[in-house]
Amino acid sequence: MEGLEVRISDITVFALSLPMKQDFAISGGTVGDKSRGAPHVYVRVTSDDGAEGWGEARPSPRWSYETPETVASTIDRYLKPALLGMDAVDLQAVHSIMNREIKPGYGSGQPIAKAAVDMALHDLIGCATGRRLADMWFAGFRPGISLSYLISTPDPAEAERKASDAKRKGYRGVDVKLGLDPAADADILEAVKGAAPDLFFRADANQAYTLQQAVKLAKRMERLGVDVFEQPLRANDLFGHAELRRKTSVPVALDESIWTAGDLVQAIRAEACDTVVVKVTKMGGLSGAKRCGELAREAGLGLLGGGLTESRLGLAASAHLFNCLGITEPADLNGPLFLEDDPVEEGPTIDEGSATLPDRPGIGCRISTDKLQAFFLK
Repeated sequence: MEGLEVRISDITVFALSLPMKQDFAISGGTVGDKSRGAPHVYVRVTSDDGAEGWGEARPSPRWSYETPETVASTIDRYLKPALLGMDAVDLQAVHSIMNREIKPGYGSGQPIAKAAVDMALHDLIGCATGRRLADMWFAGFRPGISLSYLISTPDPAEAERKASDAKRKGYRGVDVKLGLDPAADADILEAVKGAAPDLFFRADANQAYTLQQAVKLAKRMERLGVDVFEQPLRANDLFGHAELRRKTSVPVALDESIWTAGDLVQAIRAEACDTVVVKVTKMGGLSGAKRCGELAREAGLGLLGGGLTESRLGLAASAHLFNCLGITEPADLNGPLFLEDDPVEEGPTIDEGSATLPDRPGIGCRISTDKLQAFFLK
């Protein structure tokens, strides 16, 4: 793309509430429900020649300090004025400007807001140049991705029914949320494994446990054959995770502990994990997530792909990246399980445990402006 310039002429923010099929909760609380929907923020970046790119943020105060209100105001009041007129192709300079306007603190400084802009810029560059994300990354295009089935319930009987449903529908893996009722977690693990013994089993605690609790539950997981224990302890407890690794043979994955490449370096130094969960939204966009994934691979760590009920726009962007990184385990891109509808007019098609990705420039999705207006957050 030598000599190419794609100048940013406008950035528009759409704060949305997308309808949900069912409630969704993690150990920290509810992140979306049928009565109020789920908060999403869409971002459109327009170039001076009229090309458009779209990005998505999925904020929730249950898993970070960013909310729909802060994401929208951060982009509209701080990032947009600083980015207008910049060359979208120079993503390194764009991120430098975003980090100047919103300083990194302990973390990267409003990474969810920055992720939506970064995603939209990737889409814009692809659409302006006629190249798919895979082409932009000098990787082969892969048209499909395997999805995991998310189970989030404190009721072992319901967990068993959902696991049976996942197996019947052809899913290759399940992602089981723990910590909703810690007293029931061992029974939930037993129920899911009994109903779906051959599926990849990802047990995600979302920081629910103390080290003593995690060690005890990990021993049960060893006997059951759980494949990975995700984020059992507080995000900042790297040494606790390292201690857990010494006391169990179940691979430990870190999610909330790793938002930046710097976080990943600290986790590697502490020997705190076997696997890293790559999420576009938390890692500041496709740029940061790709950097973390490549660094983890070089360090000999495993990779899992994740998300948080993104719509088909975020799902498509994430899936393209996971394919580029060579992630083969089913990805926790669970939006289709929970969302009733979204503003995507043309995009990935979902067939239970798999998604077929659009073979078009950029992310490959087309957005309906009519649906955007119908889903405006009131």
